[in-house]
Amino acid sequence: MTRTRVKICGFTDAKQAAHAAYAGADAIGLVFFPPSPRNVTINKAQEIVAALPPFTSVVALFVDATEAEIREVLKHVPIDLLQFHGNEPASACRLYAKPYMKAIRMQSDTNISELSIQYHDAAGLLLDAFHAGAQGGTGQQFDWDLIPKHNTIPIILAGGLDEHNASEAIARVKPYALDVSSGVEVTKGIKDNNKISAFLNEVYQSDRNN
Repeated sequence: MTRTRVKICGFTDAKQAAHAAYAGADAIGLVFFPPSPRNVTINKAQEIVAALPPFTSVVALFVDATEAEIREVLKHVPIDLLQFHGNEPASACRLYAKPYMKAIRMQSDTNISELSIQYHDAAGLLLDAFHAGAQGGTGQQFDWDLIPKHNTIPIILAGGLDEHNASEAIARVKPYALDVSSGVEVTKGIKDNNKISAFLNEVYQSDRNN
């Protein structure tokens, strides 16, 4: 059975993050971007990470942050993977001796093959919906047909995912992982434990059937 990994992003509550991890989420995403309603302080991030069980990856999301801002987070929070969600060039992503993934906001002319060369050392490319006024977490889906069938870098699919379309996403895209945020929320930054469990169960059942 091929297993689709799951990252759940945008936690602001330690108990909800722990629930997701115990329910089977592979990775927990923490947003370090002050304009976002899902933004967390370093102190809150420490509290969330302390509540997680072993073998849960912690991903730190930044949007065009300064090197000093990123290093300050890394100094105080045990981060496993960096996620760059702005216009960071590959050279900026490589400064921290940490695995990273680059988020791509998909448009009709986005060239994944070219970006795979540009960010060739990325752990993955996270493909999300383009929205002029937001850097992800919009709950909007993009045209999955824009994704090449064969990719040299693992693809993490995001954008408008929830328990109702997770199975279709896996069947059509066959991504390495799914990344969900708004699809398991009551409101921005506040997760719904039932939706989290339903999403993870849908992924598990889909993998079993494929």
